[in-house]
Amino acid sequence: MASNNFIDYVKLICRSGKGGAGSHHFFRAKGLPNGGPDGGDGGRGGHIILEGNSQLWTLLHLQYQKHVFAKDGEGGGENLRSGAQGEDIVLQVPLGTVARDPDGTQLLEITEHGQRLILVPGGRGGWGNDHFKNSINQAPTYAQPGEPAIEAIIILELKLLADVGLVGFPNAGKSTLLSVVSAAKPKIADYAFTTLVPNLGVVAYRDYKSFVMADIPGIIEGAAEGKGLGTRFLRHIERNSTLLFMISCDSPDIAAEYQVLLSELEQFNPELLEKKRLLAITKSDMIDEELEAEIRETLPADIPSVFISSLTNKNIVQLKDMIWKVLEENRRTAATPARQGFGEEDSEE
Repeated sequence: MASNNFIDYVKLICRSGKGGAGSHHFFRAKGLPNGGPDGGDGGRGGHIILEGNSQLWTLLHLQYQKHVFAKDGEGGGENLRSGAQGEDIVLQVPLGTVARDPDGTQLLEITEHGQRLILVPGGRGGWGNDHFKNSINQAPTYAQPGEPAIEAIIILELKLLADVGLVGFPNAGKSTLLSVVSAAKPKIADYAFTTLVPNLGVVAYRDYKSFVMADIPGIIEGAAEGKGLGTRFLRHIERNSTLLFMISCDSPDIAAEYQVLLSELEQFNPELLEKKRLLAITKSDMIDEELEAEIRETLPADIPSVFISSLTNKNIVQLKDMIWKVLEENRRTAATPARQGFGEEDSEE
């Protein structure tokens, strides 16, 4: 994904179609000048719909579509003819797209290919006068108007769907790892903030298994206050079940860097700290076994860790095994139904 093509935030002004008015018509024919009511119903106004498309990775195609207006429903006609429905507008979006209102309230999210959800519903068509006839009022002269259109400002945010999210400071080796374990081709260079947009890669594992890894731009201390690239891209790891923290072995204090990263995540969204975590000490081809042992003594004890080198493939297979083990634990936990307790009334039945 090129940096100029990756758009993960768009604001749309939406208006659904208004419903068509019902008809208050009376049947007329030769020899029957005073026929009964035969007004048809108005048509529904057009919906604005979001549809998931797994082939899309960005909201670029919606960046310049600032106004999205659906068609109005047509009015009902004589002889009980219903008005035509307004044409719906279907917006294709990547999986992981979240729709919010300007206040931040989440309206819906798209997580599956082909999933369709109504973003802004069209107004219902009004009933024609035929609906209101009865034994007392056999010639109603009124019909319902259609419901009005709904206007709304909608914010679409993309949160990439991945199994593992890479978290680290700039130049920690995240992009290099992604390029080694997957077919992704992120930009790699020897300077900070090489990665300006998230990158996804499918990592092949044993027995034709695989998992998806997401690399986001590096975080620095103070990102929550807007320093560096800020926390704009942290939304892309909110859906990841596992976070892989990556810190270079030449860091003066690995434990302190790890705590800084945790602090920035907590300030952005405290729920991120509830995810499973792994720690990879990168660029370990630069150190010998003695120095590696000394560094190992300083690592946080509450997180599984491994020394890796993307350059020499050191412990890359071991890292994949660690990741897969955690992913399997997450899947088993998600598949296990919560145990339901039974009260005294339930047990008596």
